[in-house]
Amino acid sequence: MNIVILQGSPNRDGSTAILVEEFARGAREAGNTVERVDVARMGVRPCTGCVSCGYGARPCVQYDSMAEILEKILAADMVVFATPLYYYGMTAQLKAVIDRFCSENSAITARRLKAALLTVAWNADDWTFEALVAHYRTIVRYLDMADCGIVLGYGCGTPSMTRASDAPQQAYELGRSL
Repeated sequence: MNIVILQGSPNRDGSTAILVEEFARGAREAGNTVERVDVARMGVRPCTGCVSCGYGARPCVQYDSMAEILEKILAADMVVFATPLYYYGMTAQLKAVIDRFCSENSAITARRLKAALLTVAWNADDWTFEALVAHYRTIVRYLDMADCGIVLGYGCGTPSMTRASDAPQQAYELGRSL
């Protein structure tokens, strides 16, 4: 299986990256190919809502790194959304990428991709991830993806906190299970 991880953290080596690397290690051990895409470094502009794409009828009129990301997604069997929790949602960088899916909605949906969510937060309250998980599930449903799992890293505000938690092991096991 070809897996693309959309790593949405602006911090390339932070807590989210720890989960991404553990997931990737497990997925590779299971015989999959894995590519990490650091979307915060890709220079994707937000959707302008111009609808020139016709929601998939034509390419987006913006010329930035999104075409490269979409090419990777359309060649994948699975997309993993990886993000730290920012104000109870995903990062703006990852959200900008997802918003730009609209120019390839039909093609993405036709792929019937598998999906997973890897996320970390400083907070450890039981409700911490509710809004993000609901958003992820809505995206998965809308794009006719198959949810393969969610790793919620409660109390993972720093890399050392994350390494001391069970979240890296959960990410590894999710990757290994594929």
